[in-house]
Amino acid sequence: MNAHAWPDLGLEHEYSGKVRDIFGIDDRHALFVTSDRMSAFDVVMNEPVPDKGRVLTAMSDFWFAETADVCAGHLVSTDLGDLPQSARHPELAGRIMLVRRAEMLPVECIVRGYLSGSAWREYRDHGTMHGTPLPSGLRESDRLPEPVFTPSTKADEGHDMNISYDAAVAIIGAGRAEEVRRVSIEIYQRGAELAAQRGIVIADTKFEFGLIDGELTLGDEVLTPDSSRFWPDEGWEPGATPPSYDKQPVRDYLDGLDWDKQPPPPPLPDTVITASRERYVEAYERITSRSFSDW
Repeated sequence: MNAHAWPDLGLEHEYSGKVRDIFGIDDRHALFVTSDRMSAFDVVMNEPVPDKGRVLTAMSDFWFAETADVCAGHLVSTDLGDLPQSARHPELAGRIMLVRRAEMLPVECIVRGYLSGSAWREYRDHGTMHGTPLPSGLRESDRLPEPVFTPSTKADEGHDMNISYDAAVAIIGAGRAEEVRRVSIEIYQRGAELAAQRGIVIADTKFEFGLIDGELTLGDEVLTPDSSRFWPDEGWEPGATPPSYDKQPVRDYLDGLDWDKQPPPPPLPDTVITASRERYVEAYERITSRSFSDW
């Protein structure tokens, strides 16, 4: 769903990402609209996953509130009634965030509590994670001795690039890098502890921060299935890749095809779309102890 597929909101369209569209409200506020678009291997699928955007918005709303004492967030409201009259379209209900504008930092703030994904591949090949040596003998999906801040660059297209902490210092300065490292780890630990009580492992996650009036502010989405790796506790076992609460049914299906991971994407069967929706909804309900039908 491209930005023009939304009804006319009477607002200036400023940006479209893989999932979100951003519209201008005024010089201090913007509107995020989270679509049901599904991307895999950096390619946006032709078929949406119903309610995915509403799950991501609901989950972010929950976590912004849960972590507000650690770091102020950019979220102002998820209520259609707080938007200009022209933008109060019923089909946007549950998928909008009215946010404060921030000057975003040019690094992705990743925290890893477990050895998985690109970090596992780097460790397997070189014994390091983002260039830093790790103890020998670790297995895929092993819990790390303590959560580690592993930044990356932001890429407008394609993959972000993992960088060292020193490289992040060179980009944003020593003081700011230390602040985002401390805050990122604290938010991750807060989220991981709560999720563990609900039977979910948060293996790693990605945060985005910006500055509002010079104050560090948490932006974008927070601890969602799109920005994090969620595993069911009962499915986690070191030495293997656990099932995850996200787009795994889509990735698994695509991996089984003779597809070069370049556009155009192949069509997704209804069974894969339904399975993905169920995982997103279950992640929200397990972590928040709320019913998605109430959102």
